[in-house]
Amino acid sequence: MRYSFLVQYVGKNYAGSQIQFRNSELIPIPTIQGELEKALCTLIYGTKKTSPIQQNNRPIKTIFSGRTDSGVNAIGQVVHFDLDKDIVASNFMYSLNEILPPDISVSNLKIVSPKFHAIKSAISRHYRYEFINRTYKYAFDGDLLRVKYDIDIERMQNSLNYIIGEHDFSSFKSSGTPNPGTVCLISKAECKRLENKIVIDIVGNRFLYNMIRAIVGTLLEIEGHNLAPSHIKEVMESKNRSKAGRNVCPYGLTLVEVSYN
Repeated sequence: MRYSFLVQYVGKNYAGSQIQFRNSELIPIPTIQGELEKALCTLIYGTKKTSPIQQNNRPIKTIFSGRTDSGVNAIGQVVHFDLDKDIVASNFMYSLNEILPPDISVSNLKIVSPKFHAIKSAISRHYRYEFINRTYKYAFDGDLLRVKYDIDIERMQNSLNYIIGEHDFSSFKSSGTPNPGTVCLISKAECKRLENKIVIDIVGNRFLYNMIRAIVGTLLEIEGHNLAPSHIKEVMESKNRSKAGRNVCPYGLTLVEVSYN
């Protein structure tokens, strides 16, 4: 039987969502998937088995809707897994949340079709990046990036308008991803100001490695150097990563929602 649920996490204490090991020592690095599978094994099998090296030998294998990098958060990460037994959703969710670390939680457990796949069945993903726009720090800013110069929200929106549609986003792709595809379809790209916080929402069918962070870095470069909003179009058309801005820190990035048919 195939189950799916939503996973929420604060990513600052983890090396990303996908399970991984430290070099050749085969020592698991703290990841969201690692903690989730360990908790599932504890609850279902009564053992804290960590995932074996051979992926197919894991007692429970979880499939995430998308990989998030170290430091990135999620409130709507979708995960599916297969289990040959019935479970009571309310009891299962309560127990699993008690086992999981305090910065990871799960919700909305349900039975799905055997054909459902967290990655392949997804039609869009919604990411949000938040940063502080203020000259001075505030104790409750947390880990968010603070930009000291004034952000013109209308100019930033004009810049974002250029990325809407289907484009080659090679200029915003960091090295290190095995996926050669660079074309993405962006259906929404909006920004707004909430007092001293800037919120950027981007929805697309797929995203490249560090793409959102590079886009935000380019937006900040445009504002910081008073460049024309069309600069982001020139960067995109160059297909050259060195033309884009730096990757901003990951702590303000959150996977908000994954949509399915």
